[in-house]
Amino acid sequence: MTTIRSEFRSVSEPTLYVAFELSKKQWKLALTSGLGVMPMVRTSTAGDLGAVGRVVDTARQRFRLAADAVVVSCYEAGRDGFWIHRALTTVGVRNRVVDSSSIEVNRRQRRTKTDRIDALKLVTMLVRACTGEEGVWQEVRVPTAAEEAARQVSRERTALTTERTRLQNQLKSWLATWGCLVSARTRRQAAWWTQVCDWRGRPLPTEVQARIGRAEARLAVITAQIAELETTEAAAAPDSALGRLVRLRGIATTSASILLDEGLVWRAFQNRRQIGGLLGFAPTRYASGETTRDQGISRAGNARCPAVSLQLAWNWVRWQPDRALTTWYLAEFGRRRRARRVGIVAVARKLVIALWRYVSTGVVPLGAQLKPAA
Repeated sequence: MTTIRSEFRSVSEPTLYVAFELSKKQWKLALTSGLGVMPMVRTSTAGDLGAVGRVVDTARQRFRLAADAVVVSCYEAGRDGFWIHRALTTVGVRNRVVDSSSIEVNRRQRRTKTDRIDALKLVTMLVRACTGEEGVWQEVRVPTAAEEAARQVSRERTALTTERTRLQNQLKSWLATWGCLVSARTRRQAAWWTQVCDWRGRPLPTEVQARIGRAEARLAVITAQIAELETTEAAAAPDSALGRLVRLRGIATTSASILLDEGLVWRAFQNRRQIGGLLGFAPTRYASGETTRDQGISRAGNARCPAVSLQLAWNWVRWQPDRALTTWYLAEFGRRRRARRVGIVAVARKLVIALWRYVSTGVVPLGAQLKPAA
C-alpha cells in the first residue's frame, strides 16, 4: 500500500475522532475528542448512515464540542470497499482508509479480540496519527469512482481467463479418466465429444458426453466474453496512457491495461520507492544484535502487479535485446538460469519505474524501440 502522510492537527483544536469496526450486520463505532479522553462505543446497523449521524451528534454533546466541530474518521480497508469513504467525505467528514496489515497487534499466542476492543484501539491510533505521530499505520490511496470502475475490465478478463483454463484442464482430466486421446483437430469439430471413444474403442457414456457438452457450452461463452473485453481494451485512443504504453515493443495491451488500472497513474506516485512498495519488490533487511541477513523482497502490495511486471520484464528482454536495460541485465546476471531468475525481478522494478515516468512525463525509456505505425 502507498504511504500517505496524515494531516497534522493540534491537540487543542476541537475535533471528534471516530473509528469504524465494520462487519456484515453491524458497525461498531468508537468516538473520542482526543488523547486522555475516555472513548464512547456505540453500535449501529451496517450501512445505516443516518444512525451514524445520530451517534456523531450524541458524541458532540457528550464531549461538549460545537455543532460545527471537525469530524475525523477511519476504517480498515476490506470487504466494503470505498463507498463508505465517499459517503463520509460527501457530508464533510475527513475520512482515512487504513491498510489493515499495517496495524500493530499483540504478539501473544492467545489474546482477547472483539469488535469493541478493535474499535477502541483504532480510534486511539487515529488520534495519534492526526496529532503528528509518524509510522502509526499506512493509509490506502482511494481511487475515484471512475478509476475504480475502470479496473473491472482487466480484473474481469483475468477472472475469465482463469475460469477458461480451469474448464480446459477439467475436460482433459475427464477424457484421461476414460482413456481417451483427442487431438486438437478433433476438438475443433462440432459436438466432437460424441465421436470420441474410450480405451476399448466404445463411445463415451451418455452422462459423460452430456457433461462435456455443458462444459463446452460454458467454455464458448467465456471465450466470447474474453474476446469482447479484448476488443474494448484494443480500442483505446493512441494518445491515451494505454495507447502510449502499447506503442513500446514488448508491451501488450492486456499487461499495460492491468498496470494502469491498478494505479500506475491514479495513485500519483511521488518517487520510485512507492512504486517498489506497490510491486512488493522492496528489500527486507534483518539486523538484530550480531545477526544480519537479507530476507529477500517483501512480496507485499497489489497481488496482480508483481505477476504482470515480471511478464513485461521477460518480454522486454526478448523484444528489446539491444537496449540499455537489457544490456545491464545480461551484464549483471549473465546466462545462468538461477541468476537470470533473480535478476529479472530487478529488471521488472526498473522497467515499471521507467514506464511510470513515460506515461507521466512522456520521457521514453532509454533507448526503447517503438512499434512501427500501423
